[in-house]
Amino acid sequence: MSKALIRIQPGLMALLHGGTSELSPFLRELLVLECHIAGTSYLDLEETEPVLIVNDRFLLVREPENKFDEFAVAIYTPGKVKLGYLPRDKNETIARLLDAGKMIFVTMIEKQWMGDWLKMTVRAFLVDK
Repeated sequence: MSKALIRIQPGLMALLHGGTSELSPFLRELLVLECHIAGTSYLDLEETEPVLIVNDRFLLVREPENKFDEFAVAIYTPGKVKLGYLPRDKNETIARLLDAGKMIFVTMIEKQWMGDWLKMTVRAFLVDK
């Protein structure tokens, strides 16, 4: 039997002892919604559109004080550019999950200019730990 020391990474030790770690071996991303981004025609996205790439991840931000929709969920690029909203008829469940502290993100699966409207289709994923 070898008496050599075995190098163990701190993240693995933290995980084994019930701590938190960057290591997430059982992390799953569950598809919960596919839809277009609403409200893009109200925003100036001509400069932003060329840098938006299929499979880009976007941030979801709750707007509970939104005067038009109590379940409003805005979509932002990582650079903090607002792209629009989850559609009103599809946002309540996502809004409630975000309010409960769940981690959800969207990825763009397609984009297309339709006149002045930038139609973007996204998929929302719940990060399940």
